[in-house]
Amino acid sequence: MAGRIVLFGATGYTGELTARELAGRGERPVLAARNEARVRALADELGGLEWALADVGGAGGTASVRALVERGDVLLSTVGPFARWGAPAVEAAIDAGAHYVDSTGETPFIRDVFERYGPRAAAAGSALLTAMGYDWVPGNLAGALALRDAGPEAVRVRIGYFLTGGGGAGSMSGGTRASAAGVMLEPSFAWRGGRLVTERGGARGRSFALDGSARKGLSVGSTEHFGLPAAFPGLREVDVYLGWFGGATDAVRAFALGASLLGKVPGVRPALNELVARTVRGSSGGPDADARAASGATVVAEAQDAGGRTLASARLEGVNGYDFTAGMLAWSAHAAATGRVHGVGALGPVEAFGLDALVEGSRSAGIERV
Repeated sequence: MAGRIVLFGATGYTGELTARELAGRGERPVLAARNEARVRALADELGGLEWALADVGGAGGTASVRALVERGDVLLSTVGPFARWGAPAVEAAIDAGAHYVDSTGETPFIRDVFERYGPRAAAAGSALLTAMGYDWVPGNLAGALALRDAGPEAVRVRIGYFLTGGGGAGSMSGGTRASAAGVMLEPSFAWRGGRLVTERGGARGRSFALDGSARKGLSVGSTEHFGLPAAFPGLREVDVYLGWFGGATDAVRAFALGASLLGKVPGVRPALNELVARTVRGSSGGPDADARAASGATVVAEAQDAGGRTLASARLEGVNGYDFTAGMLAWSAHAAATGRVHGVGALGPVEAFGLDALVEGSRSAGIERV
């Protein structure tokens, strides 16, 4: 018997897109949010779905989320910024013995899920699938495809994420802007020398040859650094680069360096975090359907040997990141609810579903190999 899918944060931008995607795929999720009028209206619009109230920032806190799920259910969380609001949902899923899926792209939260919550989830029989949207499933998929093609000589993989068509800050939701701003203030990480190492966000830059031009990217910590070494134990280096910033790449890198240096001054980091929280709103909407249709995504991966020779590469292309995220979250939640996750604890997408199944899931969400 399939478990229920409980969508926490259903009335936020990503949450509503995901609710509509789930309903369009024939699912009957329980919609949960803090605003009764909005969640009730969405549930009615999508065919009389069950709904519930939950608010991690309210008096009930974690308890209001814990009351939503039971063992065997899937708690699907789109409540961000996850650094501020994400932990109660993870705690609730583990306490219940439920599976957990989220939409985060935030580096510190991802590391917490794998290192802090993963062992507890394994003991409870829960699978934790963090960052199961455009951040960072396509890079896991592209990297795994390149590594499979390259064979056992491959010890490095380099992955780049790029926007096509319309882009820039105006094409981002409020939650994405809040998350991105917060991540720039926090330590990042990479997989180097066969182990996870801490470094600042944007510590390294790299250019990728893409469609006849050089596209710059900045290094970022992501689930690829956990999931790909687990799936390919011979990996010594995993590098992931964001190429979203275009001509502003160098300025963003300078900002990340400045934030890192300022954050070392006693008392400054909390003040910076509070400034971001006050000035970059989270739940402030995002691009409409026309804007999303005008943009798309390209993700590339290169598998290399110890000498830096490229042995194989993979390129994925497809829809806008928000549409992909909604589709991928819906596919992942259904797979978890129907017992198609391999393993417990914190898992990367290749570990969780297997490469061939992940190819199909990504294709169904709108991004595939070209």
